[in-house]
Amino acid sequence: MDWITLLRSLQSDFIKRLTSGCLLHCETEGQYSELTVISGERLKALREFCWQMAEKYKRTSQVRDVFISNLKGKLGEEVVKERLATFVTEVDYEKRFGIGDGKVDFTLTFDPSVGIAVKSRHGSLNKVRWSINSEEVQKNAVVVCILIQEEVNEAQPEYHLFFAGFLPTQMIKLKTGKISFGIEQLLYGGGLRCYLEQLESLTPPDSDNQKSQEKYHPKQEPSYQPQKPQSVKTNFSPEQEERSYQQQKPQSVKTNFSLEQNDYLRFQNGDLNLLSGKLGDECFEKKQYNAAMNHYNQALKLNSKDSEIYYKRGLTRYRLGDYERAIADYNQAIQINPYYGKVYTQIGLARYQLGDYEAAIADYTQAIRMNPNDAVAYRNRADIRYHLGDYQGAIEDYNQAIKINPNSSSFGDSKRGIELFSQSIEMKPNDAVGYKNRGNSRFDLGDYQGAIEDYTQVIQMNSHDVDVYYNRAQARYDSGDYQGAIADYTQVLKINTNDADAYYNRGHARYHLGDKLGVMDDFQKAADLYRKEGKLEEHKNVRERILDLEIEESLDILSF
Repeated sequence: MDWITLLRSLQSDFIKRLTSGCLLHCETEGQYSELTVISGERLKALREFCWQMAEKYKRTSQVRDVFISNLKGKLGEEVVKERLATFVTEVDYEKRFGIGDGKVDFTLTFDPSVGIAVKSRHGSLNKVRWSINSEEVQKNAVVVCILIQEEVNEAQPEYHLFFAGFLPTQMIKLKTGKISFGIEQLLYGGGLRCYLEQLESLTPPDSDNQKSQEKYHPKQEPSYQPQKPQSVKTNFSPEQEERSYQQQKPQSVKTNFSLEQNDYLRFQNGDLNLLSGKLGDECFEKKQYNAAMNHYNQALKLNSKDSEIYYKRGLTRYRLGDYERAIADYNQAIQINPYYGKVYTQIGLARYQLGDYEAAIADYTQAIRMNPNDAVAYRNRADIRYHLGDYQGAIEDYNQAIKINPNSSSFGDSKRGIELFSQSIEMKPNDAVGYKNRGNSRFDLGDYQGAIEDYTQVIQMNSHDVDVYYNRAQARYDSGDYQGAIADYTQVLKINTNDADAYYNRGHARYHLGDKLGVMDDFQKAADLYRKEGKLEEHKNVRERILDLEIEESLDILSF
């Protein structure tokens, strides 16, 4: 009998016991248990984290929905942390941009390139299904499925979580789209650790042979992801430097990849140059900057015309605080490749650290000439102009950064945004963009009345700005003016009849006013639009709210 057949047989037995309640329950960390119970202070800490996330994203989603979605995910992750303990490492969302968003939740401690995705669901045993998309399949070795017995809500005092099973992603044949599966298609969870240990035994230490690993889990994408929108600081903090670097970080190799000295003999100079560069990238990613420097130096000895390596060595020197030599490397990269536009942004950062503000502005200006859509360059140039007291120039650059990337805020400090946009409005009393941006900054600070006043000014200048109606509706909702919020959401729907979010949010406002028929009508329209748009998670959330309302209605009838 092969191991898959055995685990499927055990899974069938587990499902039978799940219906009868005869489950293995072990509270010892690191040991397997079919049931995990979370309550008390542990649950309180999870709730507090999820409320923080809900507050953070309240402008784009309903607070309750964000809270519940995050709590479902965190409950499932707690099960995996307790069952596998030190065998896995939780992804640091602050450092690993782009993979802390549901694509990778844990990595193996012995090999950080092996990802684990965790999926949590609540539902009846014969209907509940978990899903995974093609990107998650590519980035993870296994998907772990958790079944939550209780419906997730704000007040639930205790959760019973069942380890529903797991699937190796090599068994999932999916190149595009998404696939879903039920509990009967999973492998028994008790075999997960053994499967992961099998990966460890097949990981040759200090070897460049990856074939045995690739046999058991998908090839990992580089950990670097495209730039995520970030807030700007009043000076160039390490966080900002990291942000501006996200777009062009060097490719990484697997963290267990290394070369012995005699292995170099197997490569010609061109291949050796490439390998030295990759080893430098690996060290850079692990913040081993001196080691990275040695590898980049070796690469340049083999090929002194490699502009990319000069650029990477410049980044390394910058991290070591050697700003002048970093600039020298950046300039060398430009001499080899005059069209290497991204280098100018990094030169600007280094010149700023040296206090050469005018030269930094010139560098960012050159970066913008070469790439007029470089929002980072506009944002960084705005920071320097603000620092020098050129508020009008800073406002223009911030506005341009927002225009290029309208979904991000250009200000790490909303108070600074309010100050700048107030100055802009004083100079240009009919500056609709200034009012709109100041309104957004006031909203971020919780000054809903001030935000409403600014949004109203914009609407008086442009009665067709649908985004401003939507933002004012959000501000009115948060300030308790549900009637005003309904009026604004209705205006949004007059301009765009297919705005599912507006229907959904208007439904919530109507709920507070006791308009149950209006709520059901809005929620149903939102659900239909989400389904047509392929927004399955949003559609599921709205359907759950409709079901909640139907239950409330039936209880009202019974009590009457």
